[in-house]
Amino acid sequence: MVSNISRVLLVEDNPAHAKLMMRTLNEFAQSMAIDHVTDGEAALAYLFQTGPYERKQQLPHLVLLDLRIPKFDGLTVLHRIKQDPVLKQIPVVILTTSDADSDVRGATDRFANSYLVKPIDYSKFANLMRSIGAYWTELNRTPTA
Repeated sequence: MVSNISRVLLVEDNPAHAKLMMRTLNEFAQSMAIDHVTDGEAALAYLFQTGPYERKQQLPHLVLLDLRIPKFDGLTVLHRIKQDPVLKQIPVVILTTSDADSDVRGATDRFANSYLVKPIDYSKFANLMRSIGAYWTELNRTPTA
């Protein structure tokens, strides 16, 4: 399997969700680096390489972003990503519990690459993450840096 994804930024404040996401994504690409932050402020610091993240890592090739996160919500983070000339090239997948039309519209208006609702059922959630892993590591292609 050839993957065009080598680094993922996971923005998720629920520890159980984060653990499941990281475990299932690593099933597809064990060499994939997954960096996890729990709030919007940390996500923006990571992406803009400021504060504790200044020049410490390469930019991610994919962002998995929850909408309901502390400090700055996911829509704010998404807006900031897609307004930046460098960061806007990074695919952003919204992974949230909200299926509200206003959230879907808000995410698509801000150029989210995908909007997925997390199932409540554990096995369905695991299957969703496996599908995401398969899609982003095996099927989808993005431009090289």
